[in-house]
Amino acid sequence: MWDSRYFKRSEFACKCGCGRDTIDYELVRALDDIREHFDRPVIVTSGVRCESHNRMVGGSAGSQHLLGRAADIIVYGTPPGIVADLAEQLGLGGVGRYDTFTHIDTRNGRRRWVG
Repeated sequence: MWDSRYFKRSEFACKCGCGRDTIDYELVRALDDIREHFDRPVIVTSGVRCESHNRMVGGSAGSQHLLGRAADIIVYGTPPGIVADLAEQLGLGGVGRYDTFTHIDTRNGRRRWVG
């Protein structure tokens, strides 16, 4: 069952068109929290990826996108660093800071990086 206040399952689907769209429940909950906190639309630029698409975009072999546990996001009108700060406050496992987007994931453990 899909349970999100703000997102459709299709927003997380692999961009190659393979149909893979299984996404982690905790990730969806975190994205709902981010949407509510900023009160602005959140765009998922990359959600779940199949192995082929992950290779095509240069993703790591151990990418959390392959497990449906990651999303690259943009929050309208909000710098990616501010979004990353909130993701860290929410206790997300992985937070990547990029110039134009923020990577968040629900991995076990903690990992931070700048891309």
